[in-house]
Amino acid sequence: MLTGHNQKMVPSTPPDTAVSGAETIAAIATPAGAGGIGIIRVSGPLAGPILSQVFRPHRPVSSFASHHMYYGWIVDPGTGSLLDEVLAVFMRAPHTYTREDVTEIHCHGSYLVLEMILALIFRQGARPARAGEFTKRAFLNGRIDLTRAEAVLELLQAKTGPALGLACGQLQGRLHDQVMAVRESLLAVRAVIEVAIDFPEEEGEILDPARMAEQLQQEVIGPITALLADADQGRIFRKGISAVILGRPNVGKSSLLNTLLREERALVTAIPGTTRDTIEEYVNIKGMPVRIIDTAGIRDTSETVEALGVRRARAKLAEADLVLLLLDLSTGLTPEDRQLYANIRENNGDTLLLVVLNKQDLVPDLDPGSFAADFPEEVLVPISAKNGDGIRQLEQAIFTAVAGQDTLPDSGPGCAPNLRHRAALAKALDACQRAAAGLTEGLPPDLLAVDLQATLDHLADIVGETTTEDVLDMIFERFCIGK
Repeated sequence: MLTGHNQKMVPSTPPDTAVSGAETIAAIATPAGAGGIGIIRVSGPLAGPILSQVFRPHRPVSSFASHHMYYGWIVDPGTGSLLDEVLAVFMRAPHTYTREDVTEIHCHGSYLVLEMILALIFRQGARPARAGEFTKRAFLNGRIDLTRAEAVLELLQAKTGPALGLACGQLQGRLHDQVMAVRESLLAVRAVIEVAIDFPEEEGEILDPARMAEQLQQEVIGPITALLADADQGRIFRKGISAVILGRPNVGKSSLLNTLLREERALVTAIPGTTRDTIEEYVNIKGMPVRIIDTAGIRDTSETVEALGVRRARAKLAEADLVLLLLDLSTGLTPEDRQLYANIRENNGDTLLLVVLNKQDLVPDLDPGSFAADFPEEVLVPISAKNGDGIRQLEQAIFTAVAGQDTLPDSGPGCAPNLRHRAALAKALDACQRAAAGLTEGLPPDLLAVDLQATLDHLADIVGETTTEDVLDMIFERFCIGK
């Protein structure tokens, strides 16, 4: 059934075969560039016939057994010329990634070879696959729900172990199962409301508003609230944060970047103003991807190129999740340092900030705590970017400031909703809270049913049971071609 304009309902019971009439699609499934192996994927009703046309097995066979790897050659049927020595496998629906007939050709990883074989496959009737179309077909054909489909992309984009754990958990169906458990509880409440609507004369005997409101609180509102709390942590480990290193010229910003990266990424000299532009690199801090941005030293300057670098540094500050304000212990706090700190707090007051006291190696007897009075509300981290002292403590401070805790739970970050899920969960929570309040206030069952159904609809959006084509296109167009 249709639940809205341009919406589709995914069957609750997956079909035994793929959607009929589908076109056959093909794409290179491995990254561009030279490699030992390249893979071409074909899905659709012509997957088997195309393999028969372009593949010559080393040992002739009358038909290809499903899920059996064959050794042979790719041959142009028009000219009889050999293109490559390959392994090929044919997989019969519905036991495939897309629930359609699928062929995979494993050839040598020359991109020229891959392109030539793909062009040959197109000439046999397949068309180029769109971005994410294989996974989209897996969703539309009922093999996976939408949360699992999105997990495929997150798995490909994971930068750290916790992000990979989140994607794997979602791919295994953890988020789907949690959402469906909430929906089951909600359906039970909705069923009672429907009976009360059908038998209004017995409403007093059917409804127990206090008990039902408590049931919604315990089995729907509570779990949704917990999922929303997990979403913030999930965003951090999926997408990471941006951390800007700010400070006067020659306080050691580039040295700090190099030390965090464990490589000589930025040029380091004793000449102030060496860094003229921003330098950005990702670093893994306790499983959290952090984009470290080294900026030009902030100061008033008449030198044109350096002034451009200072403007870019200020622009990066406006976008940052975290500021590492770097000070030079050997020179002490200067008026420029105080002004820079005041500007950050005045213009970027909500941004997380750590005060990093560098060059501790030059003044080993200086107590870093003497700076506490100048920064009474900030975390101070003394380091030596030159020899690496205090860097572990700085990484811990970054993690704690962003994650709000010192370590991850033993089980990792769990299964956290992404931004799309979060938006749907927030709407579901709002609708369910209205329903619970309506029960307490004694609203009639037909009004309660509206909010309960809205909650169900928003939860259905998460798993893809009622999802607009526009949303599906937005999700799958972020995939690479071939996945």
